[in-house]
Amino acid sequence: MKISLDKNIVEFVPESMEETADLEKLWNTVVDCVKFNKKLVPIGEFVPQKSNLARFTIEDK
Repeated sequence: MKISLDKNIVEFVPESMEETADLEKLWNTVVDCVKFNKKLVPIGEFVPQKSNLARFTIEDK
């Protein structure tokens, strides 16, 4: 997955069909056209030297 950042805009570009399906699932979980959108909130820290993993929780507000 390619991730690019331009000021406050983040773009995710899937690089495989599996990543496309995962991004679509995430989009459908976070974006609600009828009610309120949810937001991703970081959990813990992202230190690639320790663990190349970034975690987020999904909040309803």
